[in-house]
Amino acid sequence: MSRPPFEPFTAQDIDTVSAQLGRQARDVVGIAARCVCGAPTVVATAPRLADGTPFPTTYYLCHPGATAAISFLEANQVMNEYNQLLADDEEVRAAYARAHESFLADRAVLGDVPEIAGISSGGMPERVKCLHALAGHALAAGPGVNPIGDLALARANWSPDVCVCIDYTAQDSTAANSTATDTTTA
Repeated sequence: MSRPPFEPFTAQDIDTVSAQLGRQARDVVGIAARCVCGAPTVVATAPRLADGTPFPTTYYLCHPGATAAISFLEANQVMNEYNQLLADDEEVRAAYARAHESFLADRAVLGDVPEIAGISSGGMPERVKCLHALAGHALAAGPGVNPIGDLALARANWSPDVCVCIDYTAQDSTAANSTATDTTTA
């Protein structure tokens, strides 16, 4: 778990993220969560991309096992269930609103982008739109910060405590040509 400011990342981190994504990582500002083996699981991305585009998704889930597990949940309509939970449970709704504020505070440390002021990620604070973004935030911020992200991670058939990584250094990918000094969007 890591929140801004982030420890410096390495060229190997960016190569690994690029291999995970199957393309060059862009505008990475930190590694927000790691697998127990040390491989990146969530990258933090600049709120404004190098091309000038505003990018509200600060915490980007990059680990293939995590991404697949969360995709499975989305494909099985779990977001509908979580939207109903938000509608029915005042405590969860209040905690989700706090998660939204926490997310915005984290992003503000990385830069001010007026076009996305007040916009967080994953549908916060009013709905569940993207479990990947919410799980990424939950992994970066730690348990108890994002209730919907926590629920998705608890339900997923992937765990941050069990390594299922492949050898990313063996990936034959043109995406793996970067340096740690690159501003690298996930």
